[in-house]
Amino acid sequence: MKKKVLIISSSYRTKGNSARLAEEFFKGATEAGNDVELISLHDKTIGFCRGCLACQTTLRCVIRDDADIIREKMLNADVLVFATPVYYYGISGQLKTLLDRCNPLYSSDYKFREVYLLFTAAEDSEDAKQRTLDNFDGWLVCYEKAQLAGYVFCGGVNDVGDIEGDKKLEEAYQMGRAV
Repeated sequence: MKKKVLIISSSYRTKGNSARLAEEFFKGATEAGNDVELISLHDKTIGFCRGCLACQTTLRCVIRDDADIIREKMLNADVLVFATPVYYYGISGQLKTLLDRCNPLYSSDYKFREVYLLFTAAEDSEDAKQRTLDNFDGWLVCYEKAQLAGYVFCGGVNDVGDIEGDKKLEEAYQMGRAV
């Protein structure tokens, strides 16, 4: 069954390691016949949540910027995929800011059920992986109809291109094909 897949890459390096995981997932999900869109946050304007909670009534943020557009796409996607570099054992600030701005989704009839996380870190440890998963789960647990369907973690990559040739690229591609 064809699914609407939305991939959000939060790397500011357009050819960064987590961006490469997103590209491979995109390729796999597209080849599997899905309707796939890849959004990169590197050129988006996303302001911080003001905590006004107006969105809980209006189902829309009072701030009009790229987060408002992306949130609407998230609302209507069957599958969400987030790609992020790891900063201080957590998701990137860019992604965290976007997720905070997605508060209107909480009260809405969102379609997504499957959520994937693709993440890279300079450190290659179980601790780096688990802390990031726990950090991301703080957002995901608020969406009771959705679940973490899978993740790819590639540690030990720091500089642009470090991931090239790594088996985690193939893992992201195959995960995309299986969506």
